[in-house]
Amino acid sequence: MDNIRLTENDGLWILDQTLLPGEEKESRLQSAEDMYEAIASLRVRGAPAIGIFAAYCMYLLAKGIAEAAPQTFHDKLAKYGAYLNSSRPTAVNLNWAIEKMLGAAKDNLDKPRDELLATLRREAVGIHGDDIAKCRTISEYGLTLIQDGDGILTHCNAGPLATSKYGTALGPILLGAERGMRFHVYADETRPLLQGARLTAYELARAGIPATLICDNMASIVMRNGWVRACFVGCDRVAANGDVANKIGTSGVAILAKHYGVPFYVLGPTSTIDMGCATGADIEIELRDPEEIRSKFYAKPMAPAGVKCYNPAFDVTDHALITAIVTEKGICREPYGERIRYNKFRTIEQAATKREDMAALAW
Repeated sequence: MDNIRLTENDGLWILDQTLLPGEEKESRLQSAEDMYEAIASLRVRGAPAIGIFAAYCMYLLAKGIAEAAPQTFHDKLAKYGAYLNSSRPTAVNLNWAIEKMLGAAKDNLDKPRDELLATLRREAVGIHGDDIAKCRTISEYGLTLIQDGDGILTHCNAGPLATSKYGTALGPILLGAERGMRFHVYADETRPLLQGARLTAYELARAGIPATLICDNMASIVMRNGWVRACFVGCDRVAANGDVANKIGTSGVAILAKHYGVPFYVLGPTSTIDMGCATGADIEIELRDPEEIRSKFYAKPMAPAGVKCYNPAFDVTDHALITAIVTEKGICREPYGERIRYNKFRTIEQAATKREDMAALAW
């Protein structure tokens, strides 16, 4: 079952991730309010998946705008974009996809309405297809970093549910398993929303890949025991200096990995690189409902009523803790900075001609 799909008659459906792993249920989204809620409540989640979803939303919302002068049409679509973008501030792919759709609209405002809408539909479908291709390439690069039999620790969820086919951080593992390689994944449960327990473990079980679910505070002992040869995580935003925002707890895993000498890899498409964000200190961190800590997933609250809670959705991992950042254009190692810029702006064709990426795993 696809995590996001647009039907031939323009029905937009998502696999409701809040119900997994207990129930596999699709939901159809039609209104701007439903689309906003789906992102904010994590029915659709994962930076690339949010971008894909937002692109489809922008197309459908454009269809719903009544006949209007070109600039009025664009202004109304831009308001929808700002509304959707406010649902989750940290993941850059949301804004990236919305801006791509607004750019496509602006470039075609002089076209007949049917042509304009057809262009927007192609743009949204193209964003989805592009992510599938990027995830496959990221998986190929990532697979060169691990060996048959390795134990790999993950945090949060960065598989097909959070992206498209293969995923980012899970992509090399899934691709390697298809080729007969054996891995054992240690999946952090990822408090407080349990994306590792509910989603990563679910994806690995469906793929037949051996996995052990661990509480977040058990990562240290599995590294100390020598069971983990690499850490693979996704990313929601990469700053220009290589600092990375990802699900809360990621920076702690990186610190532990540094201490135990375990390589720590961040995998994601170049669309998550924000060159307008100089360092991780400039990344806005989303704060979520305290009830996610106090009572969510419990039969009864597990904390005193009214206790103050701090519930950031993400943290920032300093670039000095990251062994390499893997994108669809190659593997980027320290020193970051200009290498991040080069990776962001070179073309896929240029990346493909640089074969030493795959051999030397650095540039």
